[in-house]
Amino acid sequence: MSISSEHKPFGKQVTASLHTLSPIVELNVGGEMYTTMLSTLKKHPGSKLAEMFSGQPKLRTDSEGRFFIDRPGTYFKYILEYLRSNQVPTQCIQDVYKEALFYDIEPLIKQLEDSPQIFGELVARKQFLARVPNYSENIELMIRIARAEAVASRRSSVIVCVVRTEEDAARCQDALNSLDMDKKSVVKFGPWKAAPSISDLLDCIQMDVEAKGYKISFQPHVAEKGFRFKSHDFFYKFLFTWW
Repeated sequence: MSISSEHKPFGKQVTASLHTLSPIVELNVGGEMYTTMLSTLKKHPGSKLAEMFSGQPKLRTDSEGRFFIDRPGTYFKYILEYLRSNQVPTQCIQDVYKEALFYDIEPLIKQLEDSPQIFGELVARKQFLARVPNYSENIELMIRIARAEAVASRRSSVIVCVVRTEEDAARCQDALNSLDMDKKSVVKFGPWKAAPSISDLLDCIQMDVEAKGYKISFQPHVAEKGFRFKSHDFFYKFLFTWW
């Protein structure tokens, strides 16, 4: 006994050609419902979204027969508005950018990358951090050290050495050796060849650790005997607060 088209099971894969469908399409995007024209979804032929609705798509439908896309539905409205009217969103820029990348809508991607938010992150900050050796690895190292010291404590601290030039790195080597002899873990950032200063890098470290959900602050590391220079020139203490 065949199942009628009016009682489609949830998750059924659609293999029929979309040329036979109505020009009006109903969508379920992550639980958000949308209705639009098939031509709107296929506006940019080279995009992943257009490919979803071209030829013989491998899409699934929900219990009501709507095409299901397993992405955040909240931001799809901005994608749809762009396809309808070429209007570039001014809200939720970072999240819409992620969706534009997923759907591979190249014109929207390029226009969003020209926005101050994305331009500043991709072209300015990310390009700077790409010139700081092992930046991402050092962020993870800081977190591991802080978590290891968090047992039965409200706060834990990580000493960070930031050197912008090779000369700075040589100047602080004695202090690093001294800290190592005292069995104190130090995470060293730099040197780098870019305009941003040490304070700029410190802000980036705080920003990226906080983006991972941690509550963090930093202050100059208090000078100890054996340091040949003011410790706040290169050494900082990052404080993780756990509760």
